[in-house]
Amino acid sequence: MTTVTAAPLAWRSRLLAYGRLDLRRQLRDRMGMFFAVALPAFLFVVFGLGDDEAYGSGNVALYVMISMAAYGAVSATTTVAGSAVNEQTTGWGRQLALTPIPPLTFVAVKTAVAMVVAAVPIGLVYAIGAATGARGNLVDWAASAVIVWLGSAVFALYGLAVCLVFSGQNAASIASGLVVIMAFLGNVFSPMDGLILDIGRFTPLYGYAGLARYPLSEGYLPIDAGRDSVWLLLANVSAWTVIFAALAVWGLRRRRERV
Repeated sequence: MTTVTAAPLAWRSRLLAYGRLDLRRQLRDRMGMFFAVALPAFLFVVFGLGDDEAYGSGNVALYVMISMAAYGAVSATTTVAGSAVNEQTTGWGRQLALTPIPPLTFVAVKTAVAMVVAAVPIGLVYAIGAATGARGNLVDWAASAVIVWLGSAVFALYGLAVCLVFSGQNAASIASGLVVIMAFLGNVFSPMDGLILDIGRFTPLYGYAGLARYPLSEGYLPIDAGRDSVWLLLANVSAWTVIFAALAVWGLRRRRERV
């Protein structure tokens, strides 16, 4: 009985050790942490610091803060997911294959690491916002933070999908670069109106960022650009979740067929 129970405990301790090791490795990735943590904080300082103009139930500074936290969280989960795919195609992935870690457990560990890393830019940007005059009620702060954090998991699927479909060492860079483009089109970096806004409503980051800001804005857009219903934003997120998941499955099957 002791031997039977000791084996799962030893396996779990090794799994936790792997998770801690991978988390430290991700946090030591200077380039990845710059784009996921330092850049969003810098952009908030540039575009939102001290902007006390009223917006929704708070001010513009809070609007920008939520947007930049969302961008940082998405960058983090995309980077971690991309690294997971790269590991599976390198010598490190072959080493992992010799361990008793099942594939689904490996994915679960990577997802947990991605969500922990995503919490770093959220915490930093929100801390800077709280210290520099971002203003809103408790629901605005708490609900937006939860939505930003949980919603960023969708972009772990995105990172997996891109890195599985576009095989090669540059796949992770492609995924991260596309996040910047999607952030512009998704109304994250600067308010849009007219045709570009109509196009942006169909892009992946639009629904996610809109939902994160919904407690503050109730869907009303800056520069009198109208209002988004919560159902439109949920539909956007749901559709892109399905698309990313389908692409990830297709890319994984194609990769296995090649092997």
